[in-house]
Amino acid sequence: MFTGIITGVGRIAAVRDLGSSSQHGKRLRVEAPAGYLADVQLGDSIALNGACMTVTGLEGDAFTIDISAESLDKTAGLAQAGPINLEKALRAHDRLGGHIVAGHVDGIGTVTRFEPVGESFELRVLAPRELGKYLAYKGSITVNGVSLTVNSVKDTADGTEASINLIPHTVQNTALGELKAGSRVNLEIDLIARYVERMLSGVRA
Repeated sequence: MFTGIITGVGRIAAVRDLGSSSQHGKRLRVEAPAGYLADVQLGDSIALNGACMTVTGLEGDAFTIDISAESLDKTAGLAQAGPINLEKALRAHDRLGGHIVAGHVDGIGTVTRFEPVGESFELRVLAPRELGKYLAYKGSITVNGVSLTVNSVKDTADGTEASINLIPHTVQNTALGELKAGSRVNLEIDLIARYVERMLSGVRA
């Protein structure tokens, strides 16, 4: 489990194919901030842009993960070099600073606007239509692993557009500052919303 509070910005430094067909995944070498991996062991979980991955190798301030073809198909930003949000798995005694995050990507959204507004920034993301029912005013959503609060929601023919306010600290201390209109982002809906939908659906055992 995670909280959506980014603990470091790393960089995918190398991407290597694990096979010759589209059914094969890739091996990523990720460079982390100095000292970030001091308490990390092989087999530990680290979320990369919100997708939970298993550490398969450690070398200084870098680690490797193997990502399957299925995971590559269901996520964005994990198949090419560049900056990436990192969060280590939640420990039992940690503060829950964001919201409960599973590290499972529910869908890929598209940035429709990322512009400064006053001292902050407005981020608008178009979510797939099937995720729209889980988005609500002042509700939580995870964008590339970052726990954020939805400021407004608008349903369109193409999906649901969520508007989010980003303070400068968030932009400066995560990889969200690299986004622009057209960028694809990993989305995870609020875990509680899943259970609410299940209960309201009237399903009986």
